Amino acid sequence: MGLAFVLLAFTIARPAPLAKPLLPGSFDTASAVALADDLSTEYADRAPGSAGALSAWSWFQDQLPQQVYGLQMRSSSWVERVPGLGKVRLRNIVAVAPGQPNSDNVIVVMAHRDDIGTSPGTDDNASGTAALIELARAYAQPQSESGAHVASPRKIVFLSTDGGAYGGLGAAHFVAHSIYRNHILAVINLDAIGGPGPPTIQISGDTPRSPNASLVATAVARIAEQTGVAPQHVSPLGQLVDLAFPYTLYEQGPFVAAGVPAVTITTGGDRPPAAFGDNAANLDRERLGQLGGAAQQLIGSLDQGFGLAPSTATYVWVGGRIVRGWAIELVLIALLVPFAVAIVDLYALCRRNNVSMRRAAASLRTRLLFWLFAGLVFTCFRLLGAWPTGVSRPPDPATTVAGDWPAWALLGLLSVLLAGWMLSRRRLMVRRPVAPEEELAGYTVALVALLVLALLVTATNPFALLFVLPALHAWLWLPQIRIARPPVRLGLFAIGLIGPALLLFSMGWRYGLGFDAPWYLLELVGIGYVKPLGFAIALAGTAAAFQLAAVAAGRYAPYPDASERGPRGPFRETVRTVVVTTRARRRDVEPTAAPPAPTG
Repeated sequence: MGLAFVLLAFTIARPAPLAKPLLPGSFDTASAVALADDLSTEYADRAPGSAGALSAWSWFQDQLPQQVYGLQMRSSSWVERVPGLGKVRLRNIVAVAPGQPNSDNVIVVMAHRDDIGTSPGTDDNASGTAALIELARAYAQPQSESGAHVASPRKIVFLSTDGGAYGGLGAAHFVAHSIYRNHILAVINLDAIGGPGPPTIQISGDTPRSPNASLVATAVARIAEQTGVAPQHVSPLGQLVDLAFPYTLYEQGPFVAAGVPAVTITTGGDRPPAAFGDNAANLDRERLGQLGGAAQQLIGSLDQGFGLAPSTATYVWVGGRIVRGWAIELVLIALLVPFAVAIVDLYALCRRNNVSMRRAAASLRTRLLFWLFAGLVFTCFRLLGAWPTGVSRPPDPATTVAGDWPAWALLGLLSVLLAGWMLSRRRLMVRRPVAPEEELAGYTVALVALLVLALLVTATNPFALLFVLPALHAWLWLPQIRIARPPVRLGLFAIGLIGPALLLFSMGWRYGLGFDAPWYLLELVGIGYVKPLGFAIALAGTAAAFQLAAVAAGRYAPYPDASERGPRGPFRETVRTVVVTTRARRRDVEPTAAPPAPTG
């Protein structure tokens, strides 16, 4: 373990930013402010699929007429089922500054046009759209005082997306279908750059990846030059949480997940700004000009730079330095090793002392079957339309679908689960005093199951051990204090829940979900953003945790032998009768085997 921490220390590096562009900035703040006011005033409701969204699409094209600016305009449209909106048609637009003929690399500058329709959306995201238009005009017009136009060394794609306020739908579509997707050097996303908050850079993706560190360092340098202060970013712990549970509300997410370096420049923090009060009167014009100018300078650095590789890595940004992701993974795995050694030793101890674990394993099996049943029922309710359905992208917490708990569906789900638990509970009830050896077996089987699940987590996403390790190291001591009073044992069990609580706190605090965080996580499962394997691992871990909780609370009982089981209930008796009758009928209808043919 010490070696892992030593390696971690030696992987700390300070990425160097690319050089400043040779040409001075020429961002027109007044024009950008006028464009933001016009878009948000004329088309306040730009929710995907609305008439305002279609008008905003036409409005964007009118701002960059090809005969005036010479940019190549392309548009794409597709139909998407959006949670809370149903089937809607979305539209992306690109304006391309061709660059020099021999360059294949592409720089993408983007902003989403849409909003959630509850306010004019002047900051989120008419400000980003206005800056995008001004940047496109600057690359179409002469940029030097002499008026001589020099073609950009790289192709610049100015992308206006739809559905950005609903999980980055336009960005995900561009990554999957654009002709430029295999040639992108870097992506700069402008989202809510005219708000009252401090400048912020967002770097997390939909998978545990991070954008090229030089891109981030360059963005930090260009923003600091324009605003006078270094931009904020997610705390190191927040970045670890984002790697353990990849999630973002900004449109750099799909690009980073696809291995494309991408950053978002914003004033909105971890979550885009609240819709209330997002109008022209509250737009920070100075901030819009500063971040628009910073974006222009960042494009210039990328355009003339040669030190940026079009790839992603994994790291945690701490101040001006980075800690390599593989070293963090190594530390997390090293922290798992002591638990694994202790559990193997505990299992061997039980075997040496002839402690039978068969009935403890049967109790865990019953709990596991119940929680898998819970997952199956949740899926059935999803197929029946009880939960929001649509594309597997994270909904905006500001939309009603993010906090609209369907009471009838949740009550129905809880009723079915309660009925299932009452059936399972018959095999888990305490019928007699439990021997210390049986309690030890209950602990051991659950801890062995947690070790297996931890290895599965390591194989899928080692960063997710962040949520698992507190439970492993806290619950490892439960067998050692099994003679302590129940409140002490339950207190130690509660300490192990720090990992899942960290995820809930992150969703509730950072993204403003509050007590809606548990429902929002279930919604991410329902729409498919959380993959089935991760959901299954969580259910299995819950089953093992409940067995440990039962032992710690003194409510554990090993699976009963035949002599300890009570009479079958009506449901189980009916099931048994059907099974026995079916088997008997099959035996009756099976043809008898033909006798062997005589020989000789």
